[in-house]
Amino acid sequence: MTAPLTVREIGAEEFALVWPLFRSVVEAGDTYSYPPDLSFEQAREWWATPPSRCFVAERGKLVLGCYMLKPNQPGLGDHVANAGYMVSPATRGQGVASAMCEHSLTQARDAGFTAMQFNFVVSTNTTAVRLWQRHGFRIVGQVPGAFRHAAQGPTDVYVMHRHL
Repeated sequence: MTAPLTVREIGAEEFALVWPLFRSVVEAGDTYSYPPDLSFEQAREWWATPPSRCFVAERGKLVLGCYMLKPNQPGLGDHVANAGYMVSPATRGQGVASAMCEHSLTQARDAGFTAMQFNFVVSTNTTAVRLWQRHGFRIVGQVPGAFRHAAQGPTDVYVMHRHL
């Protein structure tokens, strides 16, 4: 029998659990604008240091994905959440990202956010775009050529939003 998927919050001291996954996703250069040579320390600061909160999706002790939740903007924009998600290539298509999205929406509501916005969804990441749309996000903007895709060159990005 397969162990159930659990999603739990981790602190900066546990960020090493998700680092191999994080590094492989960023190095691919097809979904995140982070520099491919981003250091562990910088990644941990961005994803696991307040106001950012980091969560890991696990089956048993196996890390299947992770996500980060934070205010989209400081000050007068801090009522809108922002999140980023990463899933192990070996477990894509198994509902991990969907489960993390649902978890993040609950966490955002519980934290007092009134909406969630994704600022930089790469348009060629069609699986993610469709998934976010199934979870109630709408494309509210498109930025031409804003992402330098490792294989496809300049690629559009979407701004996606939903109320909580």
